[in-house]
Amino acid sequence: MSPKSPKSPKSPKSMVVLDPGLLTTVQDQGRHGFAHLGVPRAGPLDAPAADLGNRLVGNPAAAAVLETTMTGVVVRLHRAATVAVTGAPCEVRVDGEAAAYAEPVSVRAGATVEVRAASTGVRSYVAIGGGIDVPPVLGSRSTDTLAWVGPPRLAAGDVLRLGRPTGSPAALDVPVGARRSTRWRLLPGPGADQITAAAWELLRTTTYAVSQASDRVGLRLTGAVLDRTDDRELSSQAMVLGSVQVPPSGQPVIFLHDHPITGGYPVVAVLHPDDLPACAQRRPGEPVSFLVG
Repeated sequence: MSPKSPKSPKSPKSMVVLDPGLLTTVQDQGRHGFAHLGVPRAGPLDAPAADLGNRLVGNPAAAAVLETTMTGVVVRLHRAATVAVTGAPCEVRVDGEAAAYAEPVSVRAGATVEVRAASTGVRSYVAIGGGIDVPPVLGSRSTDTLAWVGPPRLAAGDVLRLGRPTGSPAALDVPVGARRSTRWRLLPGPGADQITAAAWELLRTTTYAVSQASDRVGLRLTGAVLDRTDDRELSSQAMVLGSVQVPPSGQPVIFLHDHPITGGYPVVAVLHPDDLPACAQRRPGEPVSFLVG
């Protein structure tokens, strides 16, 4: 279901990828309504940042953007366009000259846009007037990194079509750089009774660290081991975005946008939806603690 990497001829309606960075994908608002077929939603992990980028360049909220991971991306535009970079703060350069972060920037045809490594956080978002116009799959242009539904991860030399701009650039309308809480709210899950009372106390009182193994599928945490009340295998059950699952290691995992649709370990809690975007920007080794409701 994943189309081949785009290598179409260059045109005034396109841009070329010069350096894709560690992992850069195309994301729109996600692929909804296909969980019964085993297809995750995908979409930007930091949805408020992606939405802001689209507003800044005059795009509708559903327009596709680029989501970078840690090391940024470098592209060359074949037409003049408005570009905005949001999410994880980083240096932005156009033809080697410093450009604004979290503001609409006018870029001439043929210019190179360089989004450098994130100074804090993990994922930056590159919105371009008109949006990234790759072919939709099941109604979405989002890349799902679990099953690789949708467009593939960006590679050097890829040529991506740009959509036609429909709106005008806008001024910044929210504070940028506000510190998000590292103490996240947990709501009871269907398996809340499948860890011990002592394990719940650990969730309330101890601090976990983000694991190096974290990705778009899930934020894996390391810290105090959560003991289960029953170690027997469970029947596979449906999983929702933000599920907090406890595998045999006893180390919790928070399921993110590319999570599997079913799983066989207890879901002891669900992360409050308003705290999900913060998961996108926590680096390996950074602390996380919980408010248990």
